[in-house]
This record gives sequence, structure tokens and C-alpha cells, in this order.
Amino acid sequence: MSRELQMRLGIVGLGRMGANLARAAIEHGHTLVGYDSEASATKELAADGMEPAASLEDLIAKLKSPRIVLIYVPHGDPTERVCEQLRALSAPGDVVVDGGNSHWEDSRRRHCEFARAGIRFVDLGTSGGLWGARHGACFMAGGDSAGYALIEPLLKDLAFDERATLFVGPPGSGHFVKLVHNAIEFGMVESIAEGAELLMRSELDLDLPAVFDNWSHGSVIRSWLVELMRDGLRDNPDLSRLSTYVEDTGEVKWLLCWALERDIPSLVVSDSQQALMSYRDLDTPAAKAVALLRHGFGGHPVHEVVEGLVRS
Repeated sequence: MSRELQMRLGIVGLGRMGANLARAAIEHGHTLVGYDSEASATKELAADGMEPAASLEDLIAKLKSPRIVLIYVPHGDPTERVCEQLRALSAPGDVVVDGGNSHWEDSRRRHCEFARAGIRFVDLGTSGGLWGARHGACFMAGGDSAGYALIEPLLKDLAFDERATLFVGPPGSGHFVKLVHNAIEFGMVESIAEGAELLMRSELDLDLPAVFDNWSHGSVIRSWLVELMRDGLRDNPDLSRLSTYVEDTGEVKWLLCWALERDIPSLVVSDSQQALMSYRDLDTPAAKAVALLRHGFGGHPVHEVVEGLVRS
């Protein structure tokens, strides 16, 4: 990367996704100022070359206009609080980017609120899981097109390839497109998990990791998720020790409600959401396979059953 493309920017939220993206940005020559409510997370990234900020006020003070600030905190109240503070602290021309899984209607509202203060707001869907955040993610952006133009060089550095970053349209569209992506993901994860259970319940003596590895090379269903199922089964050949609990962060329910209001049939997505909820109470290989897949791409907790107790 040429020196004129090196950027100095802020990042708020140094959890699993934010921390990996921060490290990738530093490796590409960008200068990062970072803040997290957990001081230990900030300290850890400081050891990797990030300049720590003691607060959001400190982070803004350490950046020059036009400032660029990325947000990677949980959706809902945490994102709302950060946006409210940044709106009060930022100056006209600054760019605030929400890279989390916020509701698209919240993003539309925030775009208007920031725009009234002259601040550019971009809703940035981010896919690729923990591996993608560290080694090459997929970005889908909505909102202020001029704001996107300012962050595009950074996104291209952090993206999987040239086609893995896209400005998709108006405010809210980045998060809406990412939500549809997550709904598709639900259906794919469920079908792979059910396939794993069918194989397990057969009367055949099968090497399941080898089967999924075979499917990862030239088959119609080859995909990263199939590879993750292979790896999960290699690391957890005895699924009986895993809990049936499967974590659900809830975003796909938003899309299903939206689709129901418009009479848009979404049978596979709906069934996948119902299955995810039912897996909290059913002791099935498919439930455990879903948990392994969600852990593989998103770092969601996998729980083990040990002497009648459940632990992460």
C-alpha cells in the first residue's frame, strides 16, 4: 500500500470482530486509535501497535478531521449509546461507520440524526466471521456515498478481494443486505447439520470428516461451511459431550417479521429459525452440528456437558 493511502482512524469495540479487523488494519499500515469499555481489550491491542484511548472523548481528540470512526459493538442499546456519544463529539465532515448487525431501520434513523449534524453515517454489513475479520472480510455498505468513498481504501485493504466490498445503496441497505445474508446462512447451516445427522444415524461405518472433506473438493455443495463442518467433526468426534444449547443473537427474527408483514414466503429461513430455538431442548446430533458450525464461523460459544453440568 502506498503511503498516501495510509489512514488514521478510530475503532470502538475490540471484541472478537473489532480486534481482528484492528490487527488486520495495522498490518496494512493504517494507524488505529482504539477504545473498548473493557480496559483489558484495549491493552491487548495496544501491544499489537494500536494507540489506546481512555474514552470516546479521548479517541475523538486523538483524531484529525475529517475523522473516521468504526463501531463494532453489540447491536441495540450498546450501539445506540455509542452513536449518541459520537454524534455529540464529532464534527461536520466526520464519518461514523456501524459495522455491527444493527436493525436497518435503526440505521436509517441514525443516518438522519447524524446528517442533521453534518456527519456522514455508513451502515456496514460485515461478513466472514472471525477468520474473515483477520484475513479478509466481505463488506456491504449503505448510507452516505461520500462517506463510503472515504473509507473504501481501508475496506479494500481489509476485504477478501477486490469484489468483497460493495456500496449497495441508501441508508439501511448495508445492514438489510447483511441480514438477508444471515438468513441464507441459517438455511445452509441447518441443511448441513441435518446432513451430518443423517450420516451419523446410518448403519454405515463412515469417516465423517473425510466425507465432508471430499465434499469440499469439487462437489456442488462445496463451501466454507462444509469445510467448517469437517473441521468441527475432526475436533469433536464424540458429539455426546456437547450441550444441545445453540446461541441465537436474534437478528434473523427481524427479517422474518418484516417478511410476514408483506406476505413474503420464507419457508427455509423460518424453519431454520424454529429449529435453532428447538435445539435448546433436543439432544440431537443436528443441534450439536449447528453449534459447531456457528462456533466455527462466528466464535459463538460451544457448551460441553460435564457430569450433568453445562460449561462453555
